[in-house]
Amino acid sequence: MPDDTAAVRPLRPPQDNIPQTRHQRDALLQAVLEYVEREKPVSPLSVDELQTHAQTVLKAVNFDDKYVDYTAVLISNEVWRPTVARIPYKKRLLLLPQCLRSAEECPAGFDEIGLVCEHCGRCIINEFKSQAERLGYAVLVAEGSPVVMSLIETGQIEAVVGVSCLSVLERVFPYMEAGAVPGVATPLLRDGCANTTVDVDWVWDAIYQSNEEQTHRLNLDDLRNQVDSWFTNGALSEMLTEVESETEGLATEWMAKVGKRWRPFLAACAYQALAKNKQDDLPNYVRKAGVAVECFHKASLIHDDIEDGDDLRYGERSLHTEYGVPIALNVGDLLLGEGYRLLVETDVSDNQKTRMLAAAARGHRNLSLGQGEELSWIRRPRCLRVAEVIDIFAKKTSPAFEVALRIGAILAGCGDELNDVLEQYSRSLGIAYQIRDDIEDFHSSDESAALNAVRPSLMLALAYERAGRAEKRLLESVWDKSAEASGRIEAIEKVLAELKVEKLASDLVESYKARAIGCLYRLTNSDLKGLLRRVIGKIFNDFEVMGCCNDRKAGHDQSGESSQASSG
Repeated sequence: MPDDTAAVRPLRPPQDNIPQTRHQRDALLQAVLEYVEREKPVSPLSVDELQTHAQTVLKAVNFDDKYVDYTAVLISNEVWRPTVARIPYKKRLLLLPQCLRSAEECPAGFDEIGLVCEHCGRCIINEFKSQAERLGYAVLVAEGSPVVMSLIETGQIEAVVGVSCLSVLERVFPYMEAGAVPGVATPLLRDGCANTTVDVDWVWDAIYQSNEEQTHRLNLDDLRNQVDSWFTNGALSEMLTEVESETEGLATEWMAKVGKRWRPFLAACAYQALAKNKQDDLPNYVRKAGVAVECFHKASLIHDDIEDGDDLRYGERSLHTEYGVPIALNVGDLLLGEGYRLLVETDVSDNQKTRMLAAAARGHRNLSLGQGEELSWIRRPRCLRVAEVIDIFAKKTSPAFEVALRIGAILAGCGDELNDVLEQYSRSLGIAYQIRDDIEDFHSSDESAALNAVRPSLMLALAYERAGRAEKRLLESVWDKSAEASGRIEAIEKVLAELKVEKLASDLVESYKARAIGCLYRLTNSDLKGLLRRVIGKIFNDFEVMGCCNDRKAGHDQSGESSQASSG
């Protein structure tokens, strides 16, 4: 290990919410190590989980609660440390803050990514960067740089070893947690953008940690591409029954149409996370089951379009609009049969087949009951409460997610021990997914069409529960399809805007996403927990640009002075 004489000297004492002496910090770290070893929390940990664990540790060692954020970072580190140790150096990123440099003496400039170290030896950045690069690390001297998540998403980087102040870690953590990114962070002892300090040997320990058992982070993009390859015309012709009739041709064509294919993707994810012998190429029986799951989904879409009177699907004429209701119904029924046939023909044990068929049948039944409630409402429209709309959303959307996850788990050899968690996760995920669709309907090119839609609307239910008497009468005219509503679209839109309905709906999306994440604490398999957490980020496109601390952006001057400083 390099000589520590170049270590950053404590120019200022640690800030108030960090233990003031190295002895105290070492004692707290030891308590965290013992706690993690004893309790064995499973990564990735949510903010709430970390806070709860941190408070327990602090109480046990009689430390002040003001250290809860610092302790939470230490706990997250120790939970992730074994995973990071198994990831090759060449797949790790060392992320350093530019504030470790000597602001007065540093000759380095900045590019669009961050500081360009000149290895002058005047600060510890040179030592950290040089040694890490010799090991194979990628190194960035730019806190929270937008490039970090893009490197992780492309699979170039699988773990992050970082140094940062607590305020930045607090802002960056949601991105790391959303992506279930393995990481170890050494907190700076004081927030600030220049001449700060850090426990140097803790950083060296994080950089050098290693394990002979090397592993790789599951690349969701590669997995998604593999799933998409199952639905080309050529691949489907091998999987579905030979096309000998117009009905079979239409079914194959419908399956090949562009779609989100989240359900077979979830089945593949669950299998890959839980399988004991992981393979880059998924076995054929997983492929068959994935296609079966999509058969069920595509059949439900055909039937939904008929029941809802939708003329378009995937930007094209829906099947019943193009070929008529009788033919569309028959194609949907064929796809249901194909789905059950594929499950029966998977090359797994009879017990696994029986459990997959039971899961699919249960999901099929629940979905039909949810659709039935919506159809009953369409016959006799009335003002719906928010809870009623959410219940319909749960029954219509969640079963398909649950079936996909349970089938993947069954194929991986799991029993029924995961069923409760997968059911809760799927329910919350399905509700959030459907609410988001409801919001997007109101951003369609024809807002009046969204208001006159024949399906229950959460946006209208939220407005109705908060509206005054006059506004309630106006909203009631939407549900009873009266002439009054069709002539007062602008007035209705104004009511929705004044009541901030879209914001309320968006908050509900976040709430149900949080519920989906929250139920994962019960999982003891870190691969599954991390993967299901990442799937939420993938489905809802949660990865945004991270701008933190005093990051240099393109357009800043090259003198080393930021054109706009922020706190942190």
